[in-house]
Amino acid sequence: MSRGRSALVASSLLVAGLLTFPGAVPNGGVRLGSLLETFLPWLGLAIPVLIVLACLRRSVIVWSAFLVPVVAWLAQFGGLLPLQPGAGYDLTVVQHNVSDENADPSGTARKLLKANADLIALEELTSSSRPTIGAVLAPDYPHHVVVGTVGLWSKLPLTDARRVDIKPKAVGEGWDRGMRVTAKTEHGDIAVYVAHLPSVRLSPSAGFRSAWRDESAALLGMAIVAERLEKVILLGDLNSTVDDRGLSPLTSQLDPPRTGLAFSWPARFPLARIDQIMTRTATATHIWSLPPTTSDHLPIAAHIRL
Repeated sequence: MSRGRSALVASSLLVAGLLTFPGAVPNGGVRLGSLLETFLPWLGLAIPVLIVLACLRRSVIVWSAFLVPVVAWLAQFGGLLPLQPGAGYDLTVVQHNVSDENADPSGTARKLLKANADLIALEELTSSSRPTIGAVLAPDYPHHVVVGTVGLWSKLPLTDARRVDIKPKAVGEGWDRGMRVTAKTEHGDIAVYVAHLPSVRLSPSAGFRSAWRDESAALLGMAIVAERLEKVILLGDLNSTVDDRGLSPLTSQLDPPRTGLAFSWPARFPLARIDQIMTRTATATHIWSLPPTTSDHLPIAAHIRL
């Protein structure tokens, strides 16, 4: 086999290997593993390039090798591709980081109303945007709880609200970005968590900086481990995708939606879903992105079967 063909075969197998075993990429130091996992679906863009090169080579061996990453991508993400909900559901929930620089909070709230959700979880609420958003949502959502910069508006009665401490040790006081509340439904009580994990940063010198995010995810995971109610819904800006091992304290306990990619960030050209809706002893049957607001995130919505 020529060097060119060998290189194509090796490239195809490498892409397939990364798609299938992203955990094999080390995560020490610059956290390359988490960076890969955050944008893992986009590794599939290598496949069209391999197709073109395979056509140029006209080799059966190269074509056979090319099929391996195709199968690997479909195995990982093919099940998410059906965009229409296919199962019954009991609740519709919305998750949105409204942005602390939102220039039109009332317009944002009006757009969220169109989803006709039972629960709306919001992050990056400010002292100025919170009353404005609350006034728009109040007629349809008579129950709400706000803790720090996160809040939940509900058509269902809410009780037992409390702050959840997810603050990394290095962060100063007054950082309240986690809450838990009980939602009363005809199917029983549900523990609803709303959280906003710390942002991650990417720099040439330090790599993918996610230590605070990972620490916060571990604290939230411990709170959910201790949760006494069986049914749990987590709504939040978790600043990563469900493939990122940094969220393993959560993804090891909670289930992501079954269908839908629902990329949510950045709003102008969404590359990843870092806003999440996950469940325990319930099923998020479908997730999708809502039309943009004046935030840098897209809202996402999900149907949940209890």
